[in-house]
Amino acid sequence: MDDMRSERGGSDTELEAAAFRKLLDHLDSRKDVQNIELMILAGFCRNCLSKWYKAAADESGIRMDMEDAREAIYGMPYSKWKSDFQSEATPEQLAALEASQNK
Repeated sequence: MDDMRSERGGSDTELEAAAFRKLLDHLDSRKDVQNIELMILAGFCRNCLSKWYKAAADESGIRMDMEDAREAIYGMPYSKWKSDFQSEATPEQLAALEASQNK
């Protein structure tokens, strides 16, 4: 992978940023997909992205708190997203999450 990156030149950051923006747009258009469902199927969710975003800011020396990182990922304050779009996890979802984490 690193060899491919060096062959393409300096545009990787722009491509990665564009792909990341597309991912956020896609997640924004699918508010019906719950974080627990993402965790079950993909092993990461919007909260994971928020943590990774904050970690990247920290590594770059950019001051950012977790709420700012969540707002960048969710496109709104996390509390609003939770109240407007998050539903209570079902027992089946919780069991599926546990099973997926024990693989």
